[in-house]
Amino acid sequence: MKDERDLLYWLALGSIPGIGAHTCKRLLLHFGSPESVFEASLSDLLSVEGVGEEMARRIKGFNRWKEVDEELRAARRKGVDIVTLGDDRYPGMLREIYDPPPYLYVMGRLLGDEKAIAIVGSRSATPYGLGIAYRMAMDLASLGFTIVSGMARGVDSEAHRGALKAGGRTVAVLGCGVDIVYPPEGRGLYREIAKEGAVLSELPLGTPPYGRNFPRRNRIISGLCLGVLVVEATLKSGSLITAGFALEQGREVFAVPGSITSGRSRGTNLLIKKGAKLVEDVDDILEEVCQWKGRIGDEVVLTERERLVYEALEGPCHIDIIIERTGLRAEEVSPVLVSLEAKGLVAQYPGKVFSRR
Repeated sequence: MKDERDLLYWLALGSIPGIGAHTCKRLLLHFGSPESVFEASLSDLLSVEGVGEEMARRIKGFNRWKEVDEELRAARRKGVDIVTLGDDRYPGMLREIYDPPPYLYVMGRLLGDEKAIAIVGSRSATPYGLGIAYRMAMDLASLGFTIVSGMARGVDSEAHRGALKAGGRTVAVLGCGVDIVYPPEGRGLYREIAKEGAVLSELPLGTPPYGRNFPRRNRIISGLCLGVLVVEATLKSGSLITAGFALEQGREVFAVPGSITSGRSRGTNLLIKKGAKLVEDVDDILEEVCQWKGRIGDEVVLTERERLVYEALEGPCHIDIIIERTGLRAEEVSPVLVSLEAKGLVAQYPGKVFSRR
């Protein structure tokens, strides 16, 4: 099957030592597909920025096709989907970052999820932090937001649970293979997330939860979202790394204030000092990610791009029609539709059909 053949080339390219996500992205932009990368001449490979002679020779000399085939077969046996950058299901927000993973291993379903907020925080959170994470996730999920986190102990797990309690979608991004449950006591939560949302990772199947995997993983958490809410964090917390990635990616950063006597609040309080939006309730988040001027009933302010998309909605329209009418790219239209939907101006129907409310 052609799809299986394509996946083999994707997995092969991603498995070559030294080819990071950004270099992989450059190769794909230059040659169009992983198969074309492998078919390119040595001189053509060397013409790509960031590709030196050693890397070019690794590509030309790649001979681990049996291992790649075994990886694909293992994914199929375990019910793991592999979603590549070239797949329409690949999250549009994540595709926009500097170094998107060339492919994702997924348990569950990816549904676009452009209307997403990450909630992260301390693994050893206080009852205050756990309660805030649960409540914020439940409130946001009830408004149609997908909640993204890392399934770690503490704040992350409570954020997932809050979203599930509201009957909403939640996505867990792992720092290990998607076939490994970490922490091990989260097996039940893992199953619920995979059933109602998705568990995903960029790491090969069977990859243990090494500490070095988690900082890199955090760019995916922020990359999937409109913004990141940090609930509790020490000054050395990985949540501050996630907030840093969010800023680099042009996402919003939110923080819940905490006691000045608590070490678990020093990271969040520092974020607020540096300009993160102080969050007391869900409206503080909505004001930023939805660009609302105020609550319901106040004047709604539209950006130029939002107005262009809104005016293109003459009756129910498939997203392809909207793209054609506006002249925008798919990755530009999708976040705008999410914003218009959050503002209450647009309704979405099955099959990527939209209309004015």
